[in-house]
Parts: sequence; structure tokens; C-alpha cells
Amino acid sequence: MSNGHKVDKLLKTRRDPQELQDWMFSLAPLGVAFAFFLVFVWSVNLPNKDVIVITGVAAGFIGLESYWIIRGWRKNHIVTVLLGGLGIAATMVACWIYLALR
Repeated sequence: MSNGHKVDKLLKTRRDPQELQDWMFSLAPLGVAFAFFLVFVWSVNLPNKDVIVITGVAAGFIGLESYWIIRGWRKNHIVTVLLGGLGIAATMVACWIYLALR
């Protein structure tokens, strides 16, 4: 498949209304993993726990957004790809701001 054909498909394919519900449902495993991560981090005597928690949250959310970029690319949903990239950028900026102001 040529790049021009892929871009054309990305621009013409409409998103399924079910996509938002699927995205919300994909947050559930991330929330459960984050809860266990917090219990582990809080129970161990570590310096700079806030940095560990912030980077853990950022890594988990960026991983989820990366999954959605790949999913959007495969289903030819340009909005999903763009929102995934925007989510990664926002997460990185928020993490950077927190660490810079810390």
C-alpha cells in the first residue's frame, strides 16, 4: 500500500461511535495497575516517591495512548491517531512541568 493511499484512507474513514466507549473501557486495567503500583510505592521506604509516582503515571498513560495510535492507524481513524499524539504530548508536558517546578 502506498503512503498516498493510506493517507487518503485516513482522511475518508469515519470513526465508529463505539470508539469512545472502547477508550473509556481501556482505562479500567490502567486504573487497577495504577492502584497496585501506588500500594507498592507507598509501602516501601523510597526517597522521591513523588517522582516515581509521576513517572509511573506518565509511562502508563503514554503506553495507553501509544496503543490507541496504533489502533487508529490500523482502523484508518485519523482523529484517534491525532488525539493519541496530543495525549502523549500533554502527558509529557505535564510531567515536565511538575518535575521542573518540584
